Amino acid sequence: MDSLDARSRDVQDVQERTFCKWLNTKLESNGYPPMSSLIKDLSDGVKLIQLMEIMGDVSLGRYNKTPRMRVQKAENVNKALEFITSRGVKLTNIGPEDIIDGNPKLILGMIWTLILRFTIADISEEGLSAKEGLLLWCQRKTEPYNKDEVNVQDFSTSWSNGLALCALIHCHRPDLLDYDKLNKTDRHGNTKLAFQIAAEHLNIPQLLEVEDLCDSSHPDERSVMTYIASFFHAFSTMDQAETVSRRVEKFAELMQSVWISRNDYERRVRLLLSAWSEKQTDWTASLFTGTYAEARERSAEFAAYKQTTKRTWVTEKQDIATLFGNVQTKLKTYGLREYVPPSGLSLVDVDNAWKALLASEAQRSRAINAEIREIKEILRKKFAEVANDFEQGLHAISSELTAIDGPLEVQQQLVEQIQTRISALSETLKHVAAAEAECNAANIEENDYTIFTCQDLEFELELLVQSISKKIAFIDNQIVSRNMTNLTPAQLEQFESTFRYFDKDETNTLNQSEMTAALASLGIVFSDEDMDYIYDQLLRDYGAVSFEAFINLLVEITEDQTSPEQLREAFRGIATDKPYVTELDLRIAHLPPSSIEFLREAIPHTHNDTAEPEYDYERWLDDVFA
Repeated sequence: MDSLDARSRDVQDVQERTFCKWLNTKLESNGYPPMSSLIKDLSDGVKLIQLMEIMGDVSLGRYNKTPRMRVQKAENVNKALEFITSRGVKLTNIGPEDIIDGNPKLILGMIWTLILRFTIADISEEGLSAKEGLLLWCQRKTEPYNKDEVNVQDFSTSWSNGLALCALIHCHRPDLLDYDKLNKTDRHGNTKLAFQIAAEHLNIPQLLEVEDLCDSSHPDERSVMTYIASFFHAFSTMDQAETVSRRVEKFAELMQSVWISRNDYERRVRLLLSAWSEKQTDWTASLFTGTYAEARERSAEFAAYKQTTKRTWVTEKQDIATLFGNVQTKLKTYGLREYVPPSGLSLVDVDNAWKALLASEAQRSRAINAEIREIKEILRKKFAEVANDFEQGLHAISSELTAIDGPLEVQQQLVEQIQTRISALSETLKHVAAAEAECNAANIEENDYTIFTCQDLEFELELLVQSISKKIAFIDNQIVSRNMTNLTPAQLEQFESTFRYFDKDETNTLNQSEMTAALASLGIVFSDEDMDYIYDQLLRDYGAVSFEAFINLLVEITEDQTSPEQLREAFRGIATDKPYVTELDLRIAHLPPSSIEFLREAIPHTHNDTAEPEYDYERWLDDVFA
């Protein structure tokens, strides 16, 4: 507690001495005698009125210049306080009696308020005023100096080594001291030097003592601010010159930034207009080759342009407009003449060029789409032409095949000639398939020039090949039948229809199961062992069970075994002596299903009372062997 009281008294002493010196500079400069004791000399109100007239640059009227009575002193003090209040200075908890009675705390507070109002309040630095403005001014002036030596953060300890004061002086008047040669560790020497130079060369009275700054752990902020404010006002003229220079510098920077922005604007506009013109020239010079792949490539390139290059240009166009607006805003802000771009580089010129680009873009899009439509139309016609020609060729050959007539050998020769032309048709079909593949690649789904597809034509060609094979087989069978003189026509007809019926795959040959079924349908049944032997023998003799092999086998069988009477007996056995057989009789006889099916279709039949078919084998055999 004692230490706090002692520190408070030290601060009070420093403030009283500093404020007294500050007030004396005002009194002496106006011809008034100085004060020796701040507290005592202000008690009668005379000095206070004189100070207010000096600070306010106004007369306060008549007052008691030699007051002896307390009431006279109170009138003087009250007049001064009323003036202070009228100037907008707010005084807290202080009345005439406090000054008359010499209350140091309240008096020092009042003097500090006056210093703030009449000396520090008008300080302004980059938008900041009073204490903050003064601190910023000190920081700006000392910024170039070594931060380890000069680092102004307050109005107390930042000034305790004297280097900040020396820096302020050196900053404005480097001719008065050589900062680099100072002994940076000599706190007292540096402070004393700064006080001396300030008093002798800058007319700044020494309001503080060296000890007030160097020997105090926390120099009094109000006293230091009062002293530093004297530096601010002393250097105000020099600062005004600096402000003028800074204003010119800022204007030069503004004009330079405008110049740079203008050049950037013009450069970017030229580049953009050139790029647009070049793109339109490329589109005009770009010719189509007539292929769908090339047209699709052009379409893909155009789509990529719209998604990349065009979007970049849209962004750049907007940025250029923004840049132009920023230039004009800067010029307007400082009341300067607006910027007029060179001919051909205005925003109107940019907009017109952009409209021209969009028109060219639309024309390019239409050209690509028209080319794709035209190519698709050509591909449709190309496919239709080869497809229709192919179908006409098929139709012509089919008509020739149908129209073949004459002796069997001549017919055989003509059919074989037609068969040789199938390979050429197959090759032609490859061209049809290639044309259809081109249409598929072009996503062509409809074609008004033909009703055919490649699959349709493949199917028709396959039918024609089958028809030729059947025709050849038929002629071959007819030749074989013609040569079989020991068979009746009815027998040949029966045997041929049986062979065709069981030739399921239409190869004009029978496999073993087909041959077994065919013989069984004719009433000829062998054991499995005998059938294996017969089939193998035919394969060795003929290479396959062809119609010729089948007929010769039947000739041998009918000549040796199967007489009409034998067949009648066989059927009577199956029918159990009935004049007819039923499907059940045939199944009980274990005939193959295919033989039963053949006999059901070949033998005439009637229906009994239960609607069951009764097959008249006697009548059928009479017709067969007639």
